[in-house]
Amino acid sequence: MEISPAHARELEKQQQRKAALQEACEVAFEGVDRILFEAGCGHGHWLTSYAETQPEQTCVGIDLISWRIRKGLDKRDKRQLQNLHFFKAELGEFLEILPERIRFDLTVLLFPDPWPKAKHHRRRMVQTAFLDEVARRTDVGGRFCFRSDDLPYYEWTVEHLEAHSEWAIDTKAEWPHEMETYFQEMMDGYHSVVARRV
Repeated sequence: MEISPAHARELEKQQQRKAALQEACEVAFEGVDRILFEAGCGHGHWLTSYAETQPEQTCVGIDLISWRIRKGLDKRDKRQLQNLHFFKAELGEFLEILPERIRFDLTVLLFPDPWPKAKHHRRRMVQTAFLDEVARRTDVGGRFCFRSDDLPYYEWTVEHLEAHSEWAIDTKAEWPHEMETYFQEMMDGYHSVVARRV
């Protein structure tokens, strides 16, 4: 099947983007095989605070918006945190190019876009395929932590975790690190769930 010139250009840009991201990850993760991963890190407030308290843990955040990543990098550089990395990246592309040896000690989603309309639910980060990939990279006992102010998205996430054979919700687990984020400060309330790899 022949593709249009516009589609071909987009595919080429995608390949170049992934190649550049892969190169940056290889440099950042030299000698690293375990990370804390935050998908949709926003301005990097939470991850920076966590990285400060856990200097032995390599912390990695991704976001699609360039200026958010710049803010995160500014926070990192100001505090001289060698264990903290931010990348401008789409979730699927990041997981695709991430070196196979990298394991997730902890995966965090803080206030991701809820995509409330039913026709947009396929755009939510929490999907079976995403939980499959995170489980594949997580050892037994590793955690997946989700927090949202949107009750339907929280319920969606709980349902997906309960239906997944490799995740078990831990109702007694504490949130790994409490720190008021830019988005959290705007919320009247929120819902959290922690699951463990089984």
